[in-house]
Amino acid sequence: MTVESDESFGDVTPDAARRLLLGAVEAFAERGFHATTTRDIAGRAGMSPAALYIHYKTKEELLHQISRVGHESSVRVLEEATSGDRTAAERLASAVRAFTRWHAEHHTTARVVQYELAALSEPHLAEIVTLRRRSEEILRGVLRDGTETGEFAVTDLRGTTLAMMSLCIDVARWFSPDGRKSPDELGVLYAELALRMAGHAPSEVTSSSG
Repeated sequence: MTVESDESFGDVTPDAARRLLLGAVEAFAERGFHATTTRDIAGRAGMSPAALYIHYKTKEELLHQISRVGHESSVRVLEEATSGDRTAAERLASAVRAFTRWHAEHHTTARVVQYELAALSEPHLAEIVTLRRRSEEILRGVLRDGTETGEFAVTDLRGTTLAMMSLCIDVARWFSPDGRKSPDELGVLYAELALRMAGHAPSEVTSSSG
């Protein structure tokens, strides 16, 4: 998926504001936040540097909007993947598969969302941290459910949750559309790994949970 086709930013209006966000995603992913100039961003959006300030006060505000949209999208992915009356193993496999797939399909956006947090202002970082904690809570809740029912053998819920989250998130750092595995294939593989980490044999769970 290209940055231009990333539906995460579909609700951003007007069109000029959306184009600037997409230009910022590309620039931040390629050069990093601090090495990117507002001129770089405006140029990628096909606009003048002065036009950027009509929609965003600072470069950091652009990063905040990208981070907010990206984290809200990933939270929705986990909420949808863990909904329904299913076993904990099925919900865990579904969650990890979907979360991994999202970070692969949106790898350029996710790279900025996950690895440029240090450049956010304190108030903006606090907002994003709240969203990140929501993602952790969703996955930890599934692990807790499975442990209580005997499906899983997890002795450290927080540590196991963070390990699984890190596994999925890191896909954004190295994923390439030209690689050997597709986002779906990576999702299946990581779901199997997550079940094993939880002390549950994958069996047919990963192939039946989407």
